Amino acid sequence: MILTILKETILTMTNNLIVLLGPTGVGKTDLSIALSKEFDAPIVSSDSRQIYSEMTVGTAVPSKEQLDAVKHYFIQCKSIKENYTCGKFEIEALELLKELFRTHAYVLLTGGSGLYIDALCNGMDDLPDTDWELRKQLNEEYAIAGLSPLLERLRKLDPVYYEQVDKNNPQRIIRALEVCIGTGKPYSLLRTHKGKSRDFNIIKIGLTRPREELYERINRRVEMMLEEGLEEEARTLYPLRSLNALQAVGYKEFFDYFDGNCSKEEAILAIQQNSRRYAKRQMTWFNKDKTITWFHPSRQEDIIQYIKETSLLLDK
Repeated sequence: MILTILKETILTMTNNLIVLLGPTGVGKTDLSIALSKEFDAPIVSSDSRQIYSEMTVGTAVPSKEQLDAVKHYFIQCKSIKENYTCGKFEIEALELLKELFRTHAYVLLTGGSGLYIDALCNGMDDLPDTDWELRKQLNEEYAIAGLSPLLERLRKLDPVYYEQVDKNNPQRIIRALEVCIGTGKPYSLLRTHKGKSRDFNIIKIGLTRPREELYERINRRVEMMLEEGLEEEARTLYPLRSLNALQAVGYKEFFDYFDGNCSKEEAILAIQQNSRRYAKRQMTWFNKDKTITWFHPSRQEDIIQYIKETSLLLDK
């Protein structure tokens, strides 16, 4: 009887989306399991690569034990051959949250893809749908000639966005070119950055570690991926290398090795280096968001207390 009353009380509270974010290798997965159990919160992944069923080792998908321990969503549910976007994620994730909040006061969103997190929390600009053939063509150009020609093309079509874009991020560069070429208008002109209202509270928790500590974890993580079969997984996916989903750290470096452009040892070092660079870019992105409260992953009890206190304050 008491448990029933407590559950009914919880479900009358305002719905709360806990957002657990941070750079690659910081320790989000382990902590997300603990928080999920503490708050009876199903986990929605905001990882733009773990969503693909063909990519397991290179995306550090949660283990079978972790997936069995807590209900996860948006893990290996799409194919790399599917034209999946942030806009689609926003729509599908919002529909899912409606269902989950009927039986849970808390849902946990976790991952390191800033665009996916922003899409769900703030909404996406209403940009035109991607032309799949155009995207394929641009990805093939990238695979053959690298980023420089695409960047030069973007500079001519949209000099404003060219100055803003992360020039080491092929996905964003290609997406901007798709819009510029497809609409005949600059990508920057179509981006409004107007946030959309949400009918649930958003509590953002950022995980951070000292740089040397994080980089050491990233290097070890790459070594573990190699032991788990990253090279074999990349070789299996090599025939599909031009797909947008495979323009990711851990795969593109092995593709260069398979092409004979570098040695295996050089490919592994490049994966570690590019993973560290990716983590740095993630932190640059997240640091722009002043609504994030930062913790070291070891401060689990402090994080739990912060979530409880914040959700009570937001519920008033």
